[in-house]
Amino acid sequence: MEEVSVDELKKLMAFGKQEGKEMINSKFGGVEALCKKLNTDPQNGISDGEEGLKQRRDKYGVNKIPLPPMKSFFILVWEALQSFTLIILLISAIISLGLSFYNPPQEDDDSEHASGWIEGAAILISVVVVVLVTALNDYTKERQFRGLQSKIKTEQKFAVIRDGLQIQIPLDELVVGDIAQIKYGDLLPVDGIIVQSNDLKIDESSLTGESDLIKKSVEDDPILLSGTNVMEGSGRMLVTAVGIHSQTGIIMTLLGAGESNDEDKNNETDGTNKKSKRTKKEKSVLQAKLEKLAIQIGYGGSIFALNTILIVCLRFCLSHYIFEGNSFRLSDLQHFISFFIIGITVLVVAVPEGLPLAVTISLAYSVKKV
Repeated sequence: MEEVSVDELKKLMAFGKQEGKEMINSKFGGVEALCKKLNTDPQNGISDGEEGLKQRRDKYGVNKIPLPPMKSFFILVWEALQSFTLIILLISAIISLGLSFYNPPQEDDDSEHASGWIEGAAILISVVVVVLVTALNDYTKERQFRGLQSKIKTEQKFAVIRDGLQIQIPLDELVVGDIAQIKYGDLLPVDGIIVQSNDLKIDESSLTGESDLIKKSVEDDPILLSGTNVMEGSGRMLVTAVGIHSQTGIIMTLLGAGESNDEDKNNETDGTNKKSKRTKKEKSVLQAKLEKLAIQIGYGGSIFALNTILIVCLRFCLSHYIFEGNSFRLSDLQHFISFFIIGITVLVVAVPEGLPLAVTISLAYSVKKV
């Protein structure tokens, strides 16, 4: 088994059709010679002894694509707070609450000023509800996804030949060197090389985008890739790559769904970019469009609020200082603070705080019903 390395097998599976066949013959001396180097028999398979299986897993890996660590609820809360709309709402609520405690010395109607804190508090409560519901919804979906993944791994089985007997084993127990039986309807969980085939045709559209079925045989195209579907015929294949070393595992690792220790060490800089891309992709199409709409409304509200403050301040300055000829006094600051409150009110009214709340609650309710 020491004669064939993981890298050599991964390089072999990167070839297709005649190139793959030529690589098998030139590099390994044919399929039967490769079987011998992997200490397996094309007819009887490998030994079912636990010690031998452990050695294969240690050398060639296990048939598992590790998921990234599950995010804690507090991390999901922090990610939910990254929304541009919620940030505007938080700033507006803090300013509104701060100004509500400002008591002008010449205030005529104290009752209206006394209830000014309610608007800011209502915005804060709305933001808290949106963040908590979003985080709880994401946390529930992630737990459901992981539970489904675990159920699939434990319940789905695949046929292999060990010690001359055909047995059904869970997908994560497949090892390099196994002789697997494949038939119509199978979704290949590992990479392999055909040992024997009978009118075998594979759908590789999930990997290559090619819609036509590919005929596979020992003579023409012996390479089988994980993630492809058996559409016609049957046969046996020699398992050559599992887990993160298979084609599906390599793609999933590049997309950030699976993580390899070696790749993590060599790509620490890329890790941050991958995580940020995953965070951006987690939103649905509806959420993305609503977020874009809310941002546009927020920009428009900010422009109108700023224009309102400028116009009201300009009107006061022209009327009070130029036309009436008054000089500036410290008590005039209360007027400018009042103008700023008007602008903040325009911004708070313009930002659609009810939009993300309504959408988030609707999505959470839909997930719960399903």
